[in-house]
Amino acid sequence: MKTQIKNTIVTDALNTGRLLKFKIFSLLLIFIFLLPSISVFAHCDSYDGPVIEDALKALDQNNVQLVLKWIEPQQEKEIITLFDKTYRLKNGDQQVYSIVEKYFFETLVRLHRETEGASYTGLKPAGSTTPFVVMADNSIAENDEEEVIKTVTTQLEQVLRERFDKVAKLSKTKDSSVEQGRAYVEAYVEYTHTLEGLEHLIQGPISHSK
Repeated sequence: MKTQIKNTIVTDALNTGRLLKFKIFSLLLIFIFLLPSISVFAHCDSYDGPVIEDALKALDQNNVQLVLKWIEPQQEKEIITLFDKTYRLKNGDQQVYSIVEKYFFETLVRLHRETEGASYTGLKPAGSTTPFVVMADNSIAENDEEEVIKTVTTQLEQVLRERFDKVAKLSKTKDSSVEQGRAYVEAYVEYTHTLEGLEHLIQGPISHSK
């Protein structure tokens, strides 16, 4: 009986640990992109991003269905029409085709950005995707999140410790002068807004828009 109870406790503890680990992983992975110290780039805007990769595959296979998942139903007519025009020119003059193909990519990405409430600022070259996003894509492809958890957790902990240490140090001299007080306020805002960003993530949906 005691052994059974012990095994039950251990199993419950392991399940709880896995659930907590998953929640922390999910939050940290998304939250890291919102930290003020990190520039956020539009992954779907780049030539090596998933949107254009699917667009290239669609044109290669003459299958527009492969890109429709990136847009809303009301946008499908525009993309299907443009896709058909682009595909018909594929075996013609290559200079003309490259121009039309790029316009198709731009339109697809622009419409996708609209579905996320984000602005379109042009296509980005391959290699412009941030390291964390590349790591996220790799984890999905390899079905292994361990490297992501390790890296993101380490980076986030470092950021939070640095911002806490700064505000804690400045809090000791915040009333010594106006200048020192303002330095404290700046550090305080940076630290608390970082945590407010995490709270917002927990309570609200995620989009591509900043």
